[in-house]
Amino acid sequence: MKRLLLAAAFSLLTATSAMAQTVYLVRHAEKADAGADPALSEAGQARAAVLAAALAEVHPGHIFTSPLQRTRLTAAPAAEFHSVTVEPVGLDGGAAAHVAAIAEKVRALPDDAVVLVVGHSNTVPLVARALGYAEAADMPECEYDRMTVLHLMGDAAHAQVSRYGAPTACDQATAH
Repeated sequence: MKRLLLAAAFSLLTATSAMAQTVYLVRHAEKADAGADPALSEAGQARAAVLAAALAEVHPGHIFTSPLQRTRLTAAPAAEFHSVTVEPVGLDGGAAAHVAAIAEKVRALPDDAVVLVVGHSNTVPLVARALGYAEAADMPECEYDRMTVLHLMGDAAHAQVSRYGAPTACDQATAH
């Protein structure tokens, strides 16, 4: 009987994790200048390529960005690799409305969806929180290499935070 219960519990766990949405959250890569809608710098273009490589095995079926070109350019290599169209989500109504719209779009996807969200230092942590990861840390302006992976199961969100690409200035400053 114990084996039967253990097997049933394992099957339920496996089925539940297979049905979890997976959301990859990153900030746009390094920008070329401080303009209102800058392109990516050489370092940013390299980081966007590294992001595509990092996501090569996970096959995101949906990619959401802001309408600003730095987010779209960061997502472009991954979108091209996976033949996915980038869907910009408007900034009308400010950051709070943008975050709510992204969270709504993610939640409307199938339970097994894999999603990439490319945002900004002020929106990425808010999107993570809106999706249930209350512990999402704020993001300083100098940080470009954080990747937060959320596994969403109902209202629960399990997160893994890692780094990708070259360390950013924030990382280097705190390493000393």
